[in-house]
Amino acid sequence: MDNVLIVVDDLEAVKAFFLELGFELEGETTVGGSTVDRLIGLQNVRATLVLMRTPDGHGRIELDKFHTPGAIRTGPEKVPVNELGIRRIMLAVDRIDEVVARLLAHGAELVGEVVQYESMYRLAYLRGPEGIIVGLSEQLK
Repeated sequence: MDNVLIVVDDLEAVKAFFLELGFELEGETTVGGSTVDRLIGLQNVRATLVLMRTPDGHGRIELDKFHTPGAIRTGPEKVPVNELGIRRIMLAVDRIDEVVARLLAHGAELVGEVVQYESMYRLAYLRGPEGIIVGLSEQLK
């Protein structure tokens, strides 16, 4: 897999959220023109794209802010975890309590609770800017 696309409105807030999670900024650019229009099936596209690499260096996310045409929301921002579609990105972390505290201090909110699954993992779901859900998984030794 090369990357996962997340369409956002507040690009700076979402970028800051993922930087706080340890993602690294790979690049930022603005795209548009007929090639982009034909690729995504929209007209007069102009968008800012931000590529960010996961902390382990093995994956990337692409954050897109559409200037024209503007992004649309087809449902509520804070959908439940069982809503159809892609609901979360799961990240492996060390010291989950520290990561949760850091994200809460930056405006994220817990979806449920930090839980321990058997003797294998501690897990948490957090909702960040624009309703983006990130799962955290700390493997217990």
